[in-house]
Amino acid sequence: MKTYHIYYSYKELPKIWDSIVKHDIFLQRHYLKALENASPDNIQLFYVGVFNDNELVGVAIIQRVQLYLKDMFRQTKVSCFKEFFRAMVSKVVKGNMLVVGNLTHTGQHGVFFQSDKITQAEYLNTVYEAIEALKKNIKQNQHKNIRAIMFKDYYEDNLIHNEQGFFNTYKLHKVSVQPNMAMPIKPSWVLNDDYIKDFNKKYRDRYKRAKKKLGAIKLIELDTITVKTESKSLYKLYLNVSNNAKFNTFFLPENHFYSLKLELKDRFKVYGYFLNEELVGFYSLILNGKNLETYFLGYDTEHQYPNQLYLNMLYDMANFAIDNKFENVVYARTAMEIKSSVGATPKQMVVYVKHTNKFINSILKQLFKLMDPTQKWEARHPFKD
Repeated sequence: MKTYHIYYSYKELPKIWDSIVKHDIFLQRHYLKALENASPDNIQLFYVGVFNDNELVGVAIIQRVQLYLKDMFRQTKVSCFKEFFRAMVSKVVKGNMLVVGNLTHTGQHGVFFQSDKITQAEYLNTVYEAIEALKKNIKQNQHKNIRAIMFKDYYEDNLIHNEQGFFNTYKLHKVSVQPNMAMPIKPSWVLNDDYIKDFNKKYRDRYKRAKKKLGAIKLIELDTITVKTESKSLYKLYLNVSNNAKFNTFFLPENHFYSLKLELKDRFKVYGYFLNEELVGFYSLILNGKNLETYFLGYDTEHQYPNQLYLNMLYDMANFAIDNKFENVVYARTAMEIKSSVGATPKQMVVYVKHTNKFINSILKQLFKLMDPTQKWEARHPFKD
């Protein structure tokens, strides 16, 4: 018999939980603890265990997010026509959404099941039963109506796309979103110099210029104590970047980086760029098996362009991956063009989404395109032919 259990805190998760999600740190208890202790104010976490009789055979991370599009669309110059539609979308989509997945990180880090013990169709239908139960629970206990449901971030080759019967039954629309930028680490890149030698002349020169422009700025790894003492500076630098994004659904709290460092320890890295002992930029990494997952970053806008901080961060992330024998650098969404200039390529992704209002759901696919502002960009090809 296939059943589910909803957990309302990482503290309630069964001991066996981590043993079936060893492949993905984003599903493991220590990461979930860190996120729960430092979650954005508008995100609430739930965890679903899927059971075959009494055996845990699948898990799902579900987040309730409160969407207010007036905060999601940043103050960027757009046409009056587009501004009109943004206002319309805001009225339609504002409110509470249940997301099967993790809004704070790009990629599919929300579902897993043991395919030798439960079929994908059985797993998905059981998760959806849990979603329906959650909707009722949230309505009863928090007096909030769930207005939309999303299954987040699936690559084109994911087997979930075989379950069209499931998505058709529950009227979930398949919608393309911005790609995830990733770079496979070639076996020939034993040292960082091997990576640089693979650039054509134009991009080798660009690398040298970027490093030269750093000047006296030094890159230093921050330990747990330093992450705590520099929390305010890290947060200020993070906000410089987040506030300038065209589209966002949340703000991290100030203690977010310290919470992750405290719980993930050496699997969460924070590197700071210091000029005369002043922190002027940083980036963070999550070590996830064979994948190096780039995480949030920040910089002082005064030093960003003159010192090419962001470009140097991308190079330094690649360097870390090569030195530590990772197979891939996952650069995530946004800034696709500059990420392609260091060797990353786009991996197309989709989400499945529905609105609880039947009429709105019928036009949701078109509305969602307005919510997810795709960018026109030109792919760069930095490596020799």
